[in-house]
Order: sequence, then C-alpha cells, then structure tokens
Amino acid sequence: MRVLVTDNLDPIGAEVLSRDGTIVVDVDHGISPEGLLSCIGDYDGLVVRSRSKVTAAVIEAGTKLKVIGRAGTGVDNIDVAAATRRGIVVMNAAAGNTVTTAEHAIALMMALARNIPIASATTKAGVWEKKKFTGVEVFNKVLGIVGMGKIGSVVANRAIGLGMHVVAYDPYLTAEQAAKTGVERASLDELFAKADFVTVHTPMTAETRGIIGREAFSRMKRGVRIVNCARGGLVDETALYEALMSGKVAGAALDVFEKEPVAPDHPLLQLDSVIATPHLGASTGEAQAGVAVLIADQMADYLSRGTIRGAVNFPALGAEQLEQLRPYLSLGEKLGSFVGQAFGHDLTEIEIEFSGVVADYDVRPIADAVLKGLLSPVIERINFVNASVIATERGIRVRQTTDRHARDYTSTVSIRTKIEGVEHEAVGAVFGSRDVRIVRVDGFTLDAIPEGHLVLTRSRDVPGVIGLIATGLGDAGINIGRFYLGRQAAGEEAMALIQVDGPVEAGQIDAISQLPNVLSARRIRL
Repeated sequence: MRVLVTDNLDPIGAEVLSRDGTIVVDVDHGISPEGLLSCIGDYDGLVVRSRSKVTAAVIEAGTKLKVIGRAGTGVDNIDVAAATRRGIVVMNAAAGNTVTTAEHAIALMMALARNIPIASATTKAGVWEKKKFTGVEVFNKVLGIVGMGKIGSVVANRAIGLGMHVVAYDPYLTAEQAAKTGVERASLDELFAKADFVTVHTPMTAETRGIIGREAFSRMKRGVRIVNCARGGLVDETALYEALMSGKVAGAALDVFEKEPVAPDHPLLQLDSVIATPHLGASTGEAQAGVAVLIADQMADYLSRGTIRGAVNFPALGAEQLEQLRPYLSLGEKLGSFVGQAFGHDLTEIEIEFSGVVADYDVRPIADAVLKGLLSPVIERINFVNASVIATERGIRVRQTTDRHARDYTSTVSIRTKIEGVEHEAVGAVFGSRDVRIVRVDGFTLDAIPEGHLVLTRSRDVPGVIGLIATGLGDAGINIGRFYLGRQAAGEEAMALIQVDGPVEAGQIDAISQLPNVLSARRIRL
C-alpha cells in the first residue's frame, strides 16, 4: 500500500507508517493542488496538516483512497462529507495539540498584558521607552473563556494557577463540572460584562462564526483584551478593528485569521495594540512529533489491520460489522443533527430507542452516531469514538433501549430529548438496505429524506398557509425540491419539512416565521 504525505509532517511519522514494511510512504511537502489532484489516484492513504486542501474533487480522484489523516486537530481543510460518501475514513490526531495550544493562548495573554512584542521591538531599535509600555497584571483579573472543551479547560487550569478568576461559557458546562474545574459558569452576556481578558476556544460552525463581534464588544468592559488561538472568523476582524480604534478594546492577540496567510496590509497588523502570530498554536517540537506519531499509528492500524481509531466519520468497528451498520450510522447521525438544529443543543437528557431488526445489532455505535450528530455544531473535535464520553462529561443523561418488536417499520431509531424542560421526539427508519428517512417528529408523521438544506415549519392547519410559505420562499429566490407535510388533525396544527436547493438566510427564515398562521420556522442543514 502507498501513503502520500503532502505537508510538513515530522519525519518520525513516515518512519512509523513504514515500520512493518507493508506501507510505502512518499513525501512531497510542496505539492500543488493540481499535482495532488493528478497523483492521488495512486494512493491508499493521504496525510495532511493545514496547508493541503482535500476537496471533493481530490476525493473523487482518489479512487484507491481508504483513509485520510490530519496530523492535528481540525479537519476544516478536508471535505469530510465527500469522504464519508466514498467510504473513506477521515482521522485526526485530536489530543496531540491540546496543551501546546492552551500554552500559546496563555503566552499571548501575558504578552498582551505587558506589551512585550512592541517593547522588545523598540528596545532593539535603540529606543528606551519604559513609561510608554506600562502594562497590567493578570493577577486577580477576570478571564472569560468562551468554550470549555479540552483546550479551554487547560487554559482555565493555567489561568487559575496565575491567580485569575475564570468565568466560562459553554452550552454543555454543568454546575458540577464548573465547580470541579474551579470556574464560574456564566452566560455569554455575563461573561462579556465581567471579563478583563476574553479568550475563545470553540469550533468554527455557523453558530459560532463571529461570536466575538460588534454586539459582543458592546457588552464588554472598556479596556478589555481579546485572545484568539482557535479559528479565524470566531472574532469578527472588522468589528475588532473598530473596537480597538475606539478604545473599547485595549489590545488583541491573534494566532488565527479569517484568511491565511494574512495579508501584510491587513488593518489589524498596522496597530501596535495587536499581537499577531502565524498560526503557531500547535507549533512546538513536542506537539509536532506527538501528532505525527499519533496519526501514523492510527493510519497504519487501519491500513494493515482494519482497526479504526480516532476517526471523525466512522466508529471503531471491524469491516464486516461496519458494512452492516453503515445505514443505521448514517440515520443516527442525521437524526441527531436534525434534533439539535430543530430543537436546540442545550439538552439535559436523551433517550435513544432501537426497534425492530436493528435491535439485534450492537447499537452502541449507532447511539454514538446520534450523539455525534447532535453535538457536532457546538463541541470541538467530537467523533464516534468520544461522543458518549463527552456527553457524560457534559452532564447529559443518555439512556438506550431496544425493542425487537417492529411497529410501523422494519427498523426504527427514535430520539427523545428534554431541552429546557420541553420534551421532543424524532423517529427515523431505514428503507430497504440503504435509504434513510425521518418518519415522525413530535407526533407529526412525515416521510422525509434527511439531506441538504431544509426548512422546518409549524403552522395552524388552515387554508392558504402552505401557499404563503411556498410563496415566501419563492419570493426569496429559494426553489423547493421536496415538500413533506404532516398534521395532527384537521384544523389543528401542521408540520412541514421543506427541502430546498440552497442555503436559507436568517432573515429569510424570520420572514417565514412572521407569516400569518405560521407558528415557527427553522433552517436545517443535513
């Protein structure tokens, strides 16, 4: 078998891959996108870091590809959906960068507090400006952490050691976890109002993009300082520039940018109050060797023995078992994602019921698929392997039940959740051997293909309301592909799940929700 390494992987990774003699490793650190596209058909495995973009076109051209490994945390540069459709396992080395990235965030915070980069530069230039660079102490200051995953938790630990008071926001941070970690749990608005320093450690999703923006800055103290070592785009760069120029923000330290490499004439780079580093969060010798060994071990195990570890799109299963469960894994993940987007992610308990033929299988991987789909938008680095562990850590009570008695369908997966005290249910089924459907939502019977862009509405069951919804979408330039409708009884409530040909903007959804007799409208992407 052959594996291609396209980015600057520590040499120990290639050594580990080729150790048992069954894998030949080719290394091309400078390969172009065109070069990758032309040669990928010769390889069984591909190892990348952040430079190479593994697009749908690359995956389509990789006719022999079995596994793609990301030597690092995020897989933003890999089209995971395209890989999944092709049956290609996507792996990452999630644990390798945790401490290194957290330490970089702390280092940037300290450099920001004491004006170290600009003071060093002027001193080296022969200018002694001691009074000009008076800083602030971090001792007894409030650090606001947005996102308390693995990296955020390490940042909190280090900050507490520095004598800081840590206030944290995370939709899944329980009171028990907060107390155990030594942080104060808060809403975003409370965090912004209290923090002297704000650091963000969330994944990049539609929900978190621009989470630190104009509205956030308006709620912060004057003189606050901002740190971002997570993902470019979490901090709105235009809004940050405005806040720095107005004095609302005293300084910012950025390791990541919306577009990388960042342009030399970027407005933020012209400000002395901004510290910028070139995406160094994971750039230590220890971390680079660690992720190289981790991803190489995982890929060698899979290519040589069929063992799956550290995958972001498949559970840890043998090949035969994986083939049996594949449609149920797809159904579980889509159903979980649907529930999270339709009803919210801030749940306290979830029951997953498996009925019919599926109850004869080991259903634990399917339950993990449900949790992965449910939590992916708000939890960084969640995958089939760690989904249940993270759910437990977040205080989510998960109950699994099986019933070999089939009801309306040969096999169904049902999700029942309690979110802010309100119970919801979604039921999915597998038709034939591959086709998955959403067949019931909160008592409304549907027969919906769970894919693409969807609009979910609840309305009064009165004449004309469906026409109003369809017209509203049409007026917004949105074409309807499929329309699934269910109702409880004539004249009561109706639910529609509408498949459309492209994304729906927030303003367009708001307009639909305000139509006469429409009770609610949500956009969903599956």
